[in-house]
Amino acid sequence: MDIGELIRELRNAHGWSQARLADEINARHATTLTREYIARWERGKVTPRGFYLAALSSVLDVPLAVLEDPMMRRTFLTDVAGTAIAPVIASDLLARGFAARLTGGPSAEAWEDKLAAYGSDYMSMGAADIQRRVAGELVVIQQQLEQPRLWSAAARLMTLYAKTFPGSDGSAAVRWYRMAATAADESGDLAARVWVRGRAAIALGYEGASLGVADVLADQALALSDRPSLGLLNSIYGKAHAAALRGDRATALALDTQGRRIFDSAGSHEQTSDYAVPWWRLNVFRSLLLARLGDSSRSRPPPTPGPPDPAQAARSAARRPHATPAPARPHPRAPCTTTWGPDRRSHATHRRTPGPPSHPEPRGEPPHPPAHPPYRADEPATRE
Repeated sequence: MDIGELIRELRNAHGWSQARLADEINARHATTLTREYIARWERGKVTPRGFYLAALSSVLDVPLAVLEDPMMRRTFLTDVAGTAIAPVIASDLLARGFAARLTGGPSAEAWEDKLAAYGSDYMSMGAADIQRRVAGELVVIQQQLEQPRLWSAAARLMTLYAKTFPGSDGSAAVRWYRMAATAADESGDLAARVWVRGRAAIALGYEGASLGVADVLADQALALSDRPSLGLLNSIYGKAHAAALRGDRATALALDTQGRRIFDSAGSHEQTSDYAVPWWRLNVFRSLLLARLGDSSRSRPPPTPGPPDPAQAARSAARRPHATPAPARPHPRAPCTTTWGPDRRSHATHRRTPGPPSHPEPRGEPPHPPAHPPYRADEPATRE
């Protein structure tokens, strides 16, 4: 492990941004570091030495010898982090857990509000911040599981927590997805049981990680209910991606067709929640799926928007009373399409072509997707 990677891991363990780390060093050591300079350390563009190594040692609570010795850095996170970092974090978590037990903790309705907020926050916050916050919530809700309804909330929190682990740590994500499925079963809530399994299946299938687990969780969701739902939709596309990665073209295309029919019945109008599947997220699922199949003829931009739904507009206004419509953007000379990843963290713009753009697999989604209606499975083939 190089020193830049270690600095990044230690910073994330504290739940700090790069700007926060720079501020902590400046406050303690009267320096004038900026976020950009921290970023250069973490990317390996500049190597901190001498004075700055000592500053990092004191601010990040790590022995100076670890920062100086490449051999010690390799094992520090597993051998030393438990004693250098965990006590500070564990103290706060234990206090929150016991307080919840003594006071009864939030109500079921309050947990539902928290879940809705996390669904929106996930689209804009860093994974490390979400992971730290959700870890605290799991400690609290663990003290309230006498109520079946709270098992459902806990299962959805576990699913969100699993998503914060990077693809390189797939085993940790799988462990939490499986626990989330078990917790959902304890709730007796059929919708939660299907949704948790479906969300896990699409996350694993899209990332191309643990395809066997993705198939198992998707099959469990399909066996639980065939009623159109977001959980069922996620399950279908999780299986479709797994089939595409295995080279089973016929199965992947059949599942794509089935998924679009389900979307017509259960697709989301909500645009800004990780729990939703609006048209742009379906477009993300399909774009990567068809790219994996090498089938450029089926990928098309969504149709022209129709008249707005007054009832839906009223519901959206009630949920976001201070929201203002985005200003209209001028239409470019040549139409473009934007490819978005399932977590809205990055995007790439391409000139429209007959098929999916030839670029690396999308890794994220920006926070404000363009407003278009969903695909419809009953449209002519040229509009698929």
